[in-house]
Amino acid sequence: MRENDTVLVIGGANGIGAACCEVMKAHGWSILVADKDEAAANEIAERLDGQAFALDVTDIAAIDALAERIDRDIGGPAALVVSSGIFQPNVPVELTPTELFDTIHAVNLRGTYHANRSFGMRMAARGRGAIVNMASATAHASTPNNIYGPGKAAIVNMTKCFAGEWGGRGVRVNSVSPGIVLVPRIRGLKAKGDRYPANLDEQMALRRCVEPREVAETTEFLASSRASGITGTDIVVDCGWATGALWNAYLGGLR
Repeated sequence: MRENDTVLVIGGANGIGAACCEVMKAHGWSILVADKDEAAANEIAERLDGQAFALDVTDIAAIDALAERIDRDIGGPAALVVSSGIFQPNVPVELTPTELFDTIHAVNLRGTYHANRSFGMRMAARGRGAIVNMASATAHASTPNNIYGPGKAAIVNMTKCFAGEWGGRGVRVNSVSPGIVLVPRIRGLKAKGDRYPANLDEQMALRRCVEPREVAETTEFLASSRASGITGTDIVVDCGWATGALWNAYLGGLR
């Protein structure tokens, strides 16, 4: 990263995206935040001396318009973080409505694709840029998230495709796969025991869930010049969830 480089965080008003804004500001980035939650985006931008934009990632024309506007006004962002996404309830596949499939993929997969396409092709034209997409540990395993997980797996593969497409023109594209991250919503579910087992922390090799800051630090690293030789890579940040799950398959499990 060079001094005063600008990052656009799509989905940056809440959760992991908001943590990315905070951490990247601390590392010296200038912050642009785009989110459907315009009020929260404005609050983040005001606190971090940045700029906020209202954006619905299901609206392809709006993504293109924002990319054109930022390109025109500031010469485009040096980095793009795509953290927009919605979760899936733990519902058996036979009870999952078709509409839920369409809704989740419209935001998580289709929105990420078009954000990468619109901003990435402009980065490629400038000969410089870095993109970090938010995937998920569920992309790499079997979970009850039978819509969310496959969509995130597609994001991992898409990331590799774009990395090959634009690498020769100076654009790096990577992804981060968080495990169970203690954003406020997840903390609430964990405390109530609605979605996760009481011994959830014990399933992780590190005996705890992931803090949002840990995902954000990994994201900032991949966006920065410190990762100048890394592209087409997915980094799992899960406190050893996958590792712990394998140990727990055996009698005695983790100690």
